[in-house]
Amino acid sequence: SVGFPAHHPKMASFLGVPIRTIEGQLGQIYLTEKLDADEFSQDDEMIIQMLATYAATAISNARLIDQMKERDAALTRRNVDMSLLNDIASTLTSSLELDEILNKTLGLVMNYMKVEAGEIFLLEEDSTTLRMMLHRGQAAEAFWTRNVFRLGEGYPGVVAKTGRPVISTNLTNDANFLREAVVQAGFQQVLSIPLVAGERVMGVMSVATRSKAPFEDRSVQMLTAVGAWAGLSIENARLHVNARRLAVLEERNRIGMDLHDGIIQSIYGVGLALEGTKHLVGEDPVEAQAKIDHAIDGLNQAIRDLRAYILDLRPRQLGNDGLLSGIKRLIAEYRANTFSDVTFMPPDSDLKELTQTQSLALFHICQEALANAAKHAKAKSVQISLWTTDDRALMEVHDDGKGFNTEQMDTFIGHGLANMQTRAHSSGGDIDISSIPDEGTTILVWVPRGIKQ
Repeated sequence: SVGFPAHHPKMASFLGVPIRTIEGQLGQIYLTEKLDADEFSQDDEMIIQMLATYAATAISNARLIDQMKERDAALTRRNVDMSLLNDIASTLTSSLELDEILNKTLGLVMNYMKVEAGEIFLLEEDSTTLRMMLHRGQAAEAFWTRNVFRLGEGYPGVVAKTGRPVISTNLTNDANFLREAVVQAGFQQVLSIPLVAGERVMGVMSVATRSKAPFEDRSVQMLTAVGAWAGLSIENARLHVNARRLAVLEERNRIGMDLHDGIIQSIYGVGLALEGTKHLVGEDPVEAQAKIDHAIDGLNQAIRDLRAYILDLRPRQLGNDGLLSGIKRLIAEYRANTFSDVTFMPPDSDLKELTQTQSLALFHICQEALANAAKHAKAKSVQISLWTTDDRALMEVHDDGKGFNTEQMDTFIGHGLANMQTRAHSSGGDIDISSIPDEGTTILVWVPRGIKQ
């Protein structure tokens, strides 16, 4: 016999067979007190050994199946984790709009955690107050009963102060949870994680559930990682907002300086001239008339300058119009605002084979060229030509303005030139700008034809 147990009561007969595999012994089969004989026979032993062999195979297979199920479950969890990280990364890198970042991130986290409610608090500029910026899910009124916390107050305040996650698994008996309405709405657990950028806490994200099943450590670790990513994106979004505000202020100052140094000074000069002219009306009417005519010319020039300035500031979109209709609209606006002559030579075809990107590129390049002709070149006339070859659509804009030295192109045109080049290149084409001082400027741009939408 094999594996006879110690201190066992006396037995008249016993048969023990091991259950073994290559990896080792899995167990034993014990038989005692044979009913129809004094001892177990060799046939009994052979049968039990055969049964032990089958049992070993069955146990090994069952263990392998369990291991495969565990690996499949782990792989599924890993895939879910990777899907969350991929979706979060896509969300956080595709937008600089704070509301969009917060809304999409919270939605993805709630779906991952399978919870009924979630919220995001952000630290305000005073760095001592947290304000709820977003709630998603059920019982919104209950959560909004308390939407501001001081640093260190309640779970949002504690997480923001310590920079560490906090979990409450029994809200009913949790004195630190300060929103009774949420407890009355049936919520049992809450998980709050910090939204951090470097060592700075930007805010707190919380999820709440009515389930009593505890949050998994893996999920808490995942959300902590998401909190670090989201914190950086929140900081970037705020920096982007501040940069836009600064750009608006700088543009406002630039416009004010341009108007003051240019148009306002011109009008002021006309006013001074008229002030001096009123004394000549009785003494020298001819001279007075000449000065008045000169003042009128000055006012007309100031009006043209102002119209050109407005033309440069006004945003335009191609909309649903075709390229030719859009360019004709630009020409009509240019004529009305500058009193300058524009000659347009359209192509033989309607250019509908161009992609939307190509049409927009040509439209905006034409718009920029006209704005430069009015604002910088002070052109009296402009010629615009559109034509096609077998593989290209081309546009030329020529003005008879002041021109400039092309070696100093950035100084004269600034960002406009860079925008033209970017639009042409992004459409698969190219642009050439030539200019001669006191003779004018020519802009030639082309895009390929036959590209699918």
